[in-house]
Amino acid sequence: MDTALTRLTGVRHPVVQTGMGWVAGPRLVTAVARAGGLGVLGSATMSVPRLRAAIREVKERTDRPFGVNLRADAGDAGERARLLIAEGVRVASFGLAPSRELIARLRDAGVVVIPTVGARRHAEKVAAWGADAVLVQGAEGGGHTGEVATTVLLPQVVDAVDIPVVAAGGFHDGRGLVAALAYGACGIAMGTRFLLTADSTVPAPVKDAYLAAGARDVIVTRKVDGLPHRMLRTPYVASLERAGRASAWWRAVRQAAAFRRVSGLGWGELLRDGLAMRRARELGWAQVLLAANTPMLLRAAMVEGRTDLGVMAAGQVAAVIQDVPSCAELIERIVAEAAGILRGWPSLSVSVDRRYA
Repeated sequence: MDTALTRLTGVRHPVVQTGMGWVAGPRLVTAVARAGGLGVLGSATMSVPRLRAAIREVKERTDRPFGVNLRADAGDAGERARLLIAEGVRVASFGLAPSRELIARLRDAGVVVIPTVGARRHAEKVAAWGADAVLVQGAEGGGHTGEVATTVLLPQVVDAVDIPVVAAGGFHDGRGLVAALAYGACGIAMGTRFLLTADSTVPAPVKDAYLAAGARDVIVTRKVDGLPHRMLRTPYVASLERAGRASAWWRAVRQAAAFRRVSGLGWGELLRDGLAMRRARELGWAQVLLAANTPMLLRAAMVEGRTDLGVMAAGQVAAVIQDVPSCAELIERIVAEAAGILRGWPSLSVSVDRRYA
């Protein structure tokens, strides 16, 4: 399928795997790239040396284009951008809007810049700053999310900017791809759907929890890091909802110490990132402290398989996913279904009342 996204990034199919921390590692990204989609490494939970190793591992396994998701508010965002340029990574994606200067530096080096946004005004801003494309995530999406549904947000952004738009939030099959194209998007991005593939390293008990989830089991809570976060409803999440402020802060301090040990970052680096996050997101220190919860609570589930002690970020689409195919099977199925629908459109017969002709 030839769209603005495939032409811009060099992939065969307009399907993006989002850069999920602890989930989007070399194995998953390689499988997506080989299948013709755009795989994106989740670098927020990686140190710079680990990110370099992950990039090189993907390059050893495939010569197809892939991307890296960066935290625009990280203190070492510039260093990571230089790494992408040096390693010849095709795409840099961002969860928050990167600065005009960072966009220019990456674009001048031939890196395609695709920020993620959750509001029309944010799309307009990064488009004016020179972003090559924008990924629009509606409220159905997993992890940190907004309040506006994809079906409302997506057409707003398509109408507001003149750069390619990728749709995210609620997509999992070929019907969704066709719907996104009909709205004016050039492709779809999926997180939860790729987490639930055979190529994902997420432990089986965690995948089983996703597969068992119903529509009411995917909720939004602020109790993990002070920001709206969509995840599976579990007894542990319920306990976080009941916890008092003092308990939450003490837990955040312990989780920050644990993340420092796992990531290899020093306290100075963590403090630097906290200061950057506070400025970029306009957070109070209490929210910055709570944000220390997220990496380790996600790791407990996504790496260690502890559904009882971790959290599982999830899009609402988890409620309709029923299987765990390989990435190749999934992408082939999505593209075939979308192509079948599109081939059928010319045969549609439309009768128009003369009053509206």
